[in-house]
Amino acid sequence: MARTLSLVVPVFQNEANLSDTVPKLLGLRALLPGYGLELVFVDDGSTDRSLVVLGEYAEQYPGTVKIVKLTRNFGQTPAIQAGLRHAKGDCVGIISADLQEPWEALAEMVREWERGARVVIGERQGREESPNHQRLSGIYWSIIRRFAFQDFPSLGYDFCVLDRQVVEDVNGINEKNSSIFVLIYWLGYRAARVPIVRRVREGGRSQWRLGRKISFTLDTLIAFTYVPARLITVMSFSLALLCLLFLVVSLGFWVWLKAAPPGWMTEVGLLTLLGAMVLFALGIVSEYLLRILDEARKRPPFVVERVIERRDDPA
Repeated sequence: MARTLSLVVPVFQNEANLSDTVPKLLGLRALLPGYGLELVFVDDGSTDRSLVVLGEYAEQYPGTVKIVKLTRNFGQTPAIQAGLRHAKGDCVGIISADLQEPWEALAEMVREWERGARVVIGERQGREESPNHQRLSGIYWSIIRRFAFQDFPSLGYDFCVLDRQVVEDVNGINEKNSSIFVLIYWLGYRAARVPIVRRVREGGRSQWRLGRKISFTLDTLIAFTYVPARLITVMSFSLALLCLLFLVVSLGFWVWLKAAPPGWMTEVGLLTLLGAMVLFALGIVSEYLLRILDEARKRPPFVVERVIERRDDPA
């Protein structure tokens, strides 16, 4: 029986890319003879004509192109989670709709899967992007390596092929406010690595604004490390040591110099420092409480409006 490769492609405002992306991905049938191909496009609340374009391809390629329409924009990780729930292949790839990752490498990645790898990642060896974009991305991935997984790819990854067992493992996790690619790495499967170079975006405009990147970094830190919580502990001990030092210095002034240090400025400075640190600690605690609230509500990470799939006509 022929094996099937499913590809999960999150789509958000990608109208300008799809007319190039879909035909290229359909070309995988020539690179992987003997494999069935399923393309699962997840429309993550696009307001442009992305859904219309995808619908036309679904009509042209019944049994190959499937569309999962979400009710609104839930974000990249929930969109990929939705795609994994609807992918039926023996192995499942994940790739962005702008094809900045070299789609042709999927053939080699599937070969690695055939050799027994449960997780195959496209490990970036370089990025053909602006220096500013590279620096910002480098900060994020450095944080992951420093505080979560020391052997994580130094330039990150968002292009991979997963065995069906790994897909089922991910599908069993309903975690919100997370990063799907760090989550896959957290599962602990030894990953095979295929070197790639991330290309320049050819069409459309990236939806990854600075605010989203900061929010995504915060979510990853809270989801996969104890750094924010431990920061409160370190800050508390540091403040206690500073207060103790101040007490020793004040006693020294009083005993040896028979004088007290200037009071008003000292008090104002200490109160300002203490207030700022308390508010900062409360901010960190509130971030954890918000995520606990999300989990306690047990709302799904995404809502599927409908699935558009045309079956092959019977012979």
